[in-house]
Amino acid sequence: MGEEQFGVRHVIGAPISTTRLSEQAIVCMPPRSAKFTLAEWKLSNDMRSRNTEDQQQLADRILKESERIRDETGERASIMKATSDRRIEERLGDVEFNKKELQLQRKEICLELEALGVYKTRLQDCLASLQSNALTICRKCLMLRDGRIGIDLVVDEVEHALQQEITTILGGQSLLKRALEQLNEQMRRLRATRYLLDRDLQYKQAAIDLDKGSLSLKPTDLCLSVYEGYANLDPANISADEYNAYSAKNVQQAAREVTSARPIRVFIDVLLKQVIDDLWCSFNKCNHEFNERIEDTKRTKAKLEDMHRETTQKIADMMNNILQLQKALCDKEGNTALAHTRLGRRAQRIGAELVRDPPGQSLYYECEMLRQSTEQLQQMLHEANASLRYLLQTQIQLEEDINVKMNTLKIDEVDCMTLRTTMDYHAY
Repeated sequence: MGEEQFGVRHVIGAPISTTRLSEQAIVCMPPRSAKFTLAEWKLSNDMRSRNTEDQQQLADRILKESERIRDETGERASIMKATSDRRIEERLGDVEFNKKELQLQRKEICLELEALGVYKTRLQDCLASLQSNALTICRKCLMLRDGRIGIDLVVDEVEHALQQEITTILGGQSLLKRALEQLNEQMRRLRATRYLLDRDLQYKQAAIDLDKGSLSLKPTDLCLSVYEGYANLDPANISADEYNAYSAKNVQQAAREVTSARPIRVFIDVLLKQVIDDLWCSFNKCNHEFNERIEDTKRTKAKLEDMHRETTQKIADMMNNILQLQKALCDKEGNTALAHTRLGRRAQRIGAELVRDPPGQSLYYECEMLRQSTEQLQQMLHEANASLRYLLQTQIQLEEDINVKMNTLKIDEVDCMTLRTTMDYHAY
């Protein structure tokens, strides 16, 4: 009350600011008495009571409101935590479901890759066998058949069949190489799809681990922290529909790649069967032509051997004939000398005895006959010698032809057919 005399008022319990007092203008008032009146005392007590009651009522309202807000915020926090836990669990279930779908598709891709790997090995084995076995043997057979000599070095059906078989092998190799390229491309696409699935599975597993870790946290854990940054605490910018579409796209792409890979296996099975059937057809046709040619050569060789045997017999007969002709000529020389001697002796008759009588005519005809016989024998001997030369030449030619046929048989029957027995076409 003493301060009110100077016009200074302040709130009860608030500190007096000397600065503010120094800034205010002090108004001088007449001093009052040092004692208060009874009315003032009662007024002060009533004011203090009313202020106290007001402050207590305010405190009661604040206590009740604080309790209500604590209960409400606690309940709200519990509800929000339960809601968040439930939604995290639901999200975990959705992610687990998508993860299982991706794992199933990944398993299908792995199985398909394994199956395609087997088919790739089959194609590579078939190509290697055709290149190192069948094609090499066919070309070697052509090279060996170039070793035929003489008239047997002929362009026959066997050579045409070998050329056709080589063409079939090269065509089969071309088809198998194209199929192998398609198979490699499909395997590459499957591996790329598997890589995408692995990455998606890795991301989903990381999300599952994070959500499970979030579910295991409690409000009383010591590892909790309050974010005080200025950036958005939730950086997610992908909607649930976009996420579902992304997962469904990965599953559909994997299923599509697996579905597109299966016809390739069917195609390779059909292609291998077709190529092997064509190769067997060419192989059997070529072997048939080889057998026909070998049989023709054997028949020709047998015929030549028969002719050689007959020619050898004819040579022996002709040599014996020449000896007989030479002996006959020797015999005719004695008869001719005897007839000439007799005719010469009768030419020495004298006088009327030198007459053309029957003995003389007979001797003359005998000499003529012997001369003609000698000429015939000499002509036959000449022809026999010429025939013997021709027979000997024919014998040599037959022996050469037989050797040629033997060489041809060795090449076709022994060398080529032995090589061709090592040719093996199977479905790999």
